Amino acid sequence: MQVTIIKESGFNESIIGISLSYNVNIERAMKASCNLYNKERGENKFLESIMVWLDVTAPRFWWAEADTYRISSKQSESTMHTISKHTLTQDDFEYNIDVSYLQCLNLSILAGVKIDHIKNALPEGFLQRRIWCMNYKTLRNIIHQRHNHRLPQWKYFCAEIMNQIEHKEYFRDIILTTD
Repeated sequence: MQVTIIKESGFNESIIGISLSYNVNIERAMKASCNLYNKERGENKFLESIMVWLDVTAPRFWWAEADTYRISSKQSESTMHTISKHTLTQDDFEYNIDVSYLQCLNLSILAGVKIDHIKNALPEGFLQRRIWCMNYKTLRNIIHQRHNHRLPQWKYFCAEIMNQIEHKEYFRDIILTTD
């Protein structure tokens, strides 16, 4: 699994929004944001203006769970269009698969087996790359709910986000722990 933040945007604009809401200057608005980020009932709505784009390569079983978070946008590597572009290797899977099964998949692709049959035969550990766009509020929700999940991929995802995120101050109340 790989997780990379490729861009963050909207921080300054969100602070301007706070300054309007509270009729304060930018410096006071920044201080206010540090008191509002973990509040509910709309006080932390400024987090919705801070956008983040992630480049994530993850197994299909992880993406099935990530799709729970609908307040986001995903553009994916199309399995239908890319599966036949190269010979599959162990690097295309989260965990090594049986070598004979890997050979069978490659032979099926070479033989021109229908794409729906090939996709059906792919293990859940098949890696797919997506560009995932969301706001800080959604990202906080994901990290809060998944930082201590039993799938190690969620712990890795959360730790990578916490290492790379520009404005860690809006995530400091979420303590990353492992079992």
